[in-house]
Amino acid sequence: MQQENIWDADTARRYDTPGTGMFAPEVLDPTVDRLAELADGGAALEFAVGTGRVAVPLAERGVRVTGIELSVPMVEQLRTKADEATIPVVIGDMATTRAPGRFSLVYLVFNTISNLLTQAEQVECFRNAARHLGPGGRFVIELWVPELRKLPPGQTATVWRSDPEYIGLDSYDVLHQQVVSHHITFDGAERPRVARTPHRYIWPAELDLMAQLAGFGLESRHADWAGAEFTAESRSHVSVYRLPPTR
Repeated sequence: MQQENIWDADTARRYDTPGTGMFAPEVLDPTVDRLAELADGGAALEFAVGTGRVAVPLAERGVRVTGIELSVPMVEQLRTKADEATIPVVIGDMATTRAPGRFSLVYLVFNTISNLLTQAEQVECFRNAARHLGPGGRFVIELWVPELRKLPPGQTATVWRSDPEYIGLDSYDVLHQQVVSHHITFDGAERPRVARTPHRYIWPAELDLMAQLAGFGLESRHADWAGAEFTAESRSHVSVYRLPPTR
């Protein structure tokens, strides 16, 4: 499953769900509020900008936003909402692609760093963020916590959502630290729609080590964008990494 094939034109058309899901105000507003605060008046770069779910409202808040995105169809969907002058986008992967300019904030939301399927690529993503930032710049990552504690002996999958219209489950390969998310949607058609996305899961401590290798220190970690305390029971985290003020 190549990422270019997953994020195709059909996926781009279905991706936006205005007002619901990850586009719901209670999800999106705290994200944009926190990122605008962390940008601190400077420019921001979004890795895997997609259709602009976060970039568009962040730009509307007055933050100068640039994006890097692998999928051309996703960018085409973004262009129905913001032109190139408003949100410039460079086509390429988030581990190696460079965008012009210097930024005070680089951010990577909604678990997307796990789309890089090797540890080496994930480390390079941190290094790429550092290359784009000035002294004291921040790299923000939103990521889920692997739910391996839910796996009894002999079981390799967990169901993380189940309702009449949708079933989501993750199947784990714990030897290679890989997980495939299976999305089964019941939308009234004769047969359900099934999609799969591969990931490499990362523990928070491993993420911190990747950050150190790229010269970052952990500034803060919360359970969500609103600043809830991160605990052993938290299912996700928002981690803010920062470069030293002088480099």
